[in-house]
Amino acid sequence: MKTAIRGQILSFQGNPFTEPMEDCLYVEEDGLLVMENGYISEVGPAVDLLGTLASDTPIEVYQDALICPGFIDCHVHYPQTEIIGAYGAQLIDWLNKYTFVAEQKFSDKAHASQAAEIFLKETLRAGTTTASVFCTVDPTSVDAFFEKSEKLNMRNIAGKVLMDRNAPDGLLDSPQTGYDQTKDLIAKWHGRGRSLYSVTPRFAPTSSPEQMEMTGAVWQEHPGTYLQSHISENLGEIAWVADLYPDRNSYADVYRHYNQLGPRAIYGHGVHFSDDDFRLFSETGTALAHCPTSNLFLGSGLFSIETAMMGPNKVRTGLATDLGGGTNFSQLVSMNEAYKIAQLAGYALSAYHAFYLATRGAANALYLDDKIGSLAKGYEADIAVLDLKATPIIDYRLDYTQSLEETLFVLMMMGDDRANRATYVAGERVYFNDREAGKESFAEF
Repeated sequence: MKTAIRGQILSFQGNPFTEPMEDCLYVEEDGLLVMENGYISEVGPAVDLLGTLASDTPIEVYQDALICPGFIDCHVHYPQTEIIGAYGAQLIDWLNKYTFVAEQKFSDKAHASQAAEIFLKETLRAGTTTASVFCTVDPTSVDAFFEKSEKLNMRNIAGKVLMDRNAPDGLLDSPQTGYDQTKDLIAKWHGRGRSLYSVTPRFAPTSSPEQMEMTGAVWQEHPGTYLQSHISENLGEIAWVADLYPDRNSYADVYRHYNQLGPRAIYGHGVHFSDDDFRLFSETGTALAHCPTSNLFLGSGLFSIETAMMGPNKVRTGLATDLGGGTNFSQLVSMNEAYKIAQLAGYALSAYHAFYLATRGAANALYLDDKIGSLAKGYEADIAVLDLKATPIIDYRLDYTQSLEETLFVLMMMGDDRANRATYVAGERVYFNDREAGKESFAEF
């Protein structure tokens, strides 16, 4: 059955960091987006498309709104939902005090399922339709997440954490069990519906050289799967890696040595990257996830989006929340903080560029830009509808904007999950915020 939504449409069909904006931006003031069997079957001016539809085609009209691709979160930890905003020192102390304590609860299926449902509800409320998700070391946590995600038909990427040292005993696997469990989970979940599996070494300090060998091996043995980890987030972490792997030239070289770089590998942070690091990631097609709220909250440092996207060694880069080091589910908030980080480095990140990083740019980082991240014929119908009257102050402020770019900038500086009116996954509306009635609704899990 065909359905359609009508309103102002924004999408990207190219990379505005490297191509002229007019070649990248797609805007319809009064657009119509037609959906069928989970895909976008047509998109264009409403005046041109309305006559092509059967008279009984359901059309949802969104006034005072902006229809855009669903946001994509390139790096996030669903088990850390319960510790968002936990006060602490920097990265390693915070991991030991909060993260490792929380993650030990996820061998309990009921606990993991509840956390997964809360996490997914919050992502949908924020307009996020795809995420690259860390589970815990226990395979139960992976099953719980994918079972909830599958009920919503979401295109999510997730995997079991691999970790055999420098963590509590209750969170450790071994090189062999990590390898075997990962293989079993790939067979069970990768490519099942819209689910995708990611081999997930937490980061080099918590895996022995033996586990790093087997991690690289299991990823290489399963073409089409993903690999996700962390890199160069914190100066203390970098020094620790140098001590643990004295034979390697750099933190990035550790992952290279163990065959963990390449297409569909995405690493959170890259805050303290050298020119050689950028070159290695660029040459191998490895991607970075920019995690601004987390980097600020944990005092990790200031990532250079300008170098990553426009430097001599460009790296595929998408925006990420990195919850629970990150402090908000909304990618509008991530854009806000990304703008401020860029400003501190002397680069003004425009609203168009920021929205690209959370949509098509993030899809490009995940090698999914032929499926999601844009509103175009043949793409999967994952959509966010932003509310231009979400709050009284946003409504008032937008009365004084002169362009769409100004409007987007106000949304990213003043918006959060309240600015999302509706979320569609594979053509089905799974979240709706009826602001006038003061009610919100979710699809059933």
